[in-house]
Amino acid sequence: MTPVEPIAEADGYTPQVQSHVKDGIGWMVFSNPRRRNAVTYNMWLQIPGIIKQFEQDANVRVVALRGEGTSSFISGADISEFAEKRNTPEQVATYDAAGKEAGAAIAGLLKPTVAVIRTWCVGGGLGTALGCDLRIAAEDTRFAVPAAKLGLGYRYAGVKTLVDVVGPANAAEIFYSAKQYNAQEAQRMGLINEILPVEGFDDAAESYLRTIAQNAPLTMKAVKMAIRGALEQTAPAGLDDIDAAVSACFQSDDYAEGRAAFAQKRKPVFKGR
Repeated sequence: MTPVEPIAEADGYTPQVQSHVKDGIGWMVFSNPRRRNAVTYNMWLQIPGIIKQFEQDANVRVVALRGEGTSSFISGADISEFAEKRNTPEQVATYDAAGKEAGAAIAGLLKPTVAVIRTWCVGGGLGTALGCDLRIAAEDTRFAVPAAKLGLGYRYAGVKTLVDVVGPANAAEIFYSAKQYNAQEAQRMGLINEILPVEGFDDAAESYLRTIAQNAPLTMKAVKMAIRGALEQTAPAGLDDIDAAVSACFQSDDYAEGRAAFAQKRKPVFKGR
């Protein structure tokens, strides 16, 4: 699959996912700086092709995901698109399918993957980071899943991934509180592996990645397969009920209120319907 050609906005500004290879590191860079690297629908579509290229390139020993610049890793999905691209049940299904395929491509890669995180890692950005094997972050980074402030529903697979990393109690707190966590709190929960200083962050991150890139590829592939096997679990018997509850979120008045409050920069007033 060839990466999808990004669609330019009217003024020529084009959110996209960029890629390049350096010193055995395959870099995938989320570029939407106007919105703190929020991921557009078009950007989700580009990811599987890039991952496939990295998988096939013998020069790539480790894959690193990061956001352009220093303002954010990924601030989440680009909510400004939701009214147009994620408003009806059919649109939600199409949008979610693109995100699911992108996430599956990252998670399915048999080479080591590392999320290189700066400043903000929020919502879908955190979900993307959790799809990586390892997460390293600058000491000033903030983490959050604000779904409960927007009326969004989270699918079983995304919740399970967070539970696998931080445990059920921490996952519940992250979702229920929708609050921001600093890097030290995130590391205590097991959300990130290592904290790096802001000064010299890029050099420190590349040094971390080169250490992995220099190790035996076949060993790392075998270990990754074993870890994946250890985490396998069949879907729960109540998966249909979970999906129905998530769909109800997207069809609710609360979801419309969450979007409106976000656009108007005010606190939402939810009514549970």
